[in-house]
Amino acid sequence: MLSDGVLVLNRNWSAVHVCTVKRALTLLFQGYARVVGNDYQIHDFDSWRELSKHVEQNGNEFIHTPGYPILVPEVILLTGFGKMPPRTVKFNRRNIYMRDHYTCQYCGVKPHREELTIDHIIPRSRGGRSTWENVVLACQSCNSSKGSLLPEEAGMQLARTPKRPHWLSTLRSTLKGPERPIWQRFVDAAYWNVALEEE
Repeated sequence: MLSDGVLVLNRNWSAVHVCTVKRALTLLFQGYARVVGNDYQIHDFDSWRELSKHVEQNGNEFIHTPGYPILVPEVILLTGFGKMPPRTVKFNRRNIYMRDHYTCQYCGVKPHREELTIDHIIPRSRGGRSTWENVVLACQSCNSSKGSLLPEEAGMQLARTPKRPHWLSTLRSTLKGPERPIWQRFVDAAYWNVALEEE
């Protein structure tokens, strides 16, 4: 439970990040964040601890400390951070897998994660670089069939042209899982208010 996600808002109420429950409670205890309740009320650590005493157990998650139970927050508001983080997506394995939806971009199968590989469309042996536009997920069979050929030389076709994902798509992927209506309010606002030139 301590590693579950908590949506982080900057002080302007814009969604900027997802952190763990452990990190959220640490920020709350240190005074760097406030909890946003379902009714948009703001709670510091003491008022959140007090509220936790009066909330029923059924359907709610609690962290049980030696002295008291504390309700697990879903959204926190940073008290001193008003900026937006860099709106770029790190080029790493996790984000490539999320961008391609854990699916082979040649045949469309969705095998176990360990059966997927990262394929260079223009092979490295032929000068291909490791960039968003030149790597895709491929199942082991397709990667083996393609080898050091270009897709057209191997008689293969990509399901879609790879590109750098929008920064908000990684946040949206993180949100998948348990239904959290309060998260959706802030993420939808971020989606509709983002500048189009950042696509």
